[in-house]
Amino acid sequence: MKRFFDLILALIASIMLIIPIAITALLVKFTSAGPVIYWSDRVGRNNKIFKMPKFRTMRTNTPAVATHLLPDPKKFLTPVGSFLRKSSLDELPQLWSIIIGDMSFVGPRPALFNQNDLIAMRTEQGVDQLLPGLTGWAQINGRDELPIPEKVKLDVDYLRQQSFFLDIKIIYLTFLKVVRRDGITH
Repeated sequence: MKRFFDLILALIASIMLIIPIAITALLVKFTSAGPVIYWSDRVGRNNKIFKMPKFRTMRTNTPAVATHLLPDPKKFLTPVGSFLRKSSLDELPQLWSIIIGDMSFVGPRPALFNQNDLIAMRTEQGVDQLLPGLTGWAQINGRDELPIPEKVKLDVDYLRQQSFFLDIKIIYLTFLKVVRRDGITH
């Protein structure tokens, strides 16, 4: 049922958001050199690597590490990068990952391929069995601000309590967070 819900919702969202998607693509294209979409190697279910699309918010020479590990993240942002991140518009291409089944609307956010500490802690707790999500329990309880052990604890809580109604609650609370721009540091 979750897969059916994800597929239908992603298709509807893709149609409803086609204009913001097109405008965002044009903003990225005309404000910086390089591709519009950045395909990031991410860790999916069972620790399988998949390519996750995002609108590019960083310059093309940026190292492939978590943003908080960069010495000065702001110097790597494109002219519209900060706005796209704060508005979460950079996440819209992930609807494609939901449609093809690499992601779900709700689940733990997919780790970067090189976030070994996060991957190991999730695997130890069985969180690697979940499909990663566009949003998740940890996202609405701290977003970028959470230390890794706290993220994993919240991911485990979701693993144990997951239900259709919890997913609806998380989607609703995510919408509120995005509108308020809560918990975004870059």
